Amino acid sequence: MGAVYSILGSGMQGTSVAYDLARFGNPHRIVMGDSDKAQAQRAAERVNKLVGSEICQPDHVNALDAEELGSFLSGMDIVVSCVPYWMHPRIAPVAVAAKTSMVDLGGNTDITLATLAAAAGAEAAGVSVVPDTGLAPGMVNNIATYLMESMDEATDVKLYCGGLPQDPKPPFNYKLVFNVEGLVTEYSGEATALRNGEIIHIPTLTELEEVDHPKLGKLEAFVTSGGTSTAPTSFKGRVRNYEYKTFRYPGHCHLMKIFKDFGYWDQAEIETRTGSAVPREVFHTLMGPRLVNDSKDLVAVRGWAKGVKGGQSVERIVDIVDYHDDATGFTAMERMTGFSTSIYAIEIAQGRVKPGAIPYELAVTGTRYMEELRKRGFDIQER
Repeated sequence: MGAVYSILGSGMQGTSVAYDLARFGNPHRIVMGDSDKAQAQRAAERVNKLVGSEICQPDHVNALDAEELGSFLSGMDIVVSCVPYWMHPRIAPVAVAAKTSMVDLGGNTDITLATLAAAAGAEAAGVSVVPDTGLAPGMVNNIATYLMESMDEATDVKLYCGGLPQDPKPPFNYKLVFNVEGLVTEYSGEATALRNGEIIHIPTLTELEEVDHPKLGKLEAFVTSGGTSTAPTSFKGRVRNYEYKTFRYPGHCHLMKIFKDFGYWDQAEIETRTGSAVPREVFHTLMGPRLVNDSKDLVAVRGWAKGVKGGQSVERIVDIVDYHDDATGFTAMERMTGFSTSIYAIEIAQGRVKPGAIPYELAVTGTRYMEELRKRGFDIQER
């Protein structure tokens, strides 16, 4: 009998996870949980229609009510947390107590560390808790481990990822493919990287470079936060340099840096002539709707590594470009994030991840992950 999977948060990403689990996870049942039962119903019906099976069932659950969540998780083998990232540390101990393994979409390194700490009893409970299994962090870092595993010794790793509109519109040449709060979080604060063997912190929206992409032409790449998550700590001593940047169309970084430098993302309340306001919340309210457009999306991912194999210096690159899928209606961002998270859930279900609270880059080998990624039909170019 297959595994019983549950989804917390039956929105865009939760639905794409469920679809991939239905296709590749040999499920006995998939329970779509949401605080809005009607949303869970819509998601379950959509997946069932796509796969031609009544494999998904909707359910109501308040993920912040520990007693209600514990009851929901009873009898579940794995829960996939697709709720806002700040909720993951509150869900993890309930999952461990219910003896239910857990993966999440991640999105914030401090929250990821809190999730791992909150799941400290996972090994004793015989379950696996693996945060940060989405796109970046997630897929990009599995490409890194894949490249590192292909060499006798890897010294340098550079990772890139960007969700972009297929039809860019000025001035920002960008389409919001997840919530605006997450975008501003990526553009704020600092990024964590390995430089010359030491963990460092780099300001976001810096170190701008031009990239000549074989499919997309001229792109720019710059530092954003969160993409490396726990990997620099895990790989310290194994590689010398390890870093991440975000892809955008040229000119985007300069415009966004104006907002950052002039205080539009500050979180301290200010007084205005008409009352008090938080600049970041004003930015979210004004810019969020304006960064949404009707262009279909694409996602570009690149992993580059340098090292030694057979006594020779080598460099390897992996490029993936994925596009909105008209057949299923899933965006490229949904596919690249949701399918990645599903791979981890399936690996746990099939007994290939050890029990415990495990950083994502140590849970599944890059080679194994890439084998699963190829099954999904992604266009993976290596050179």
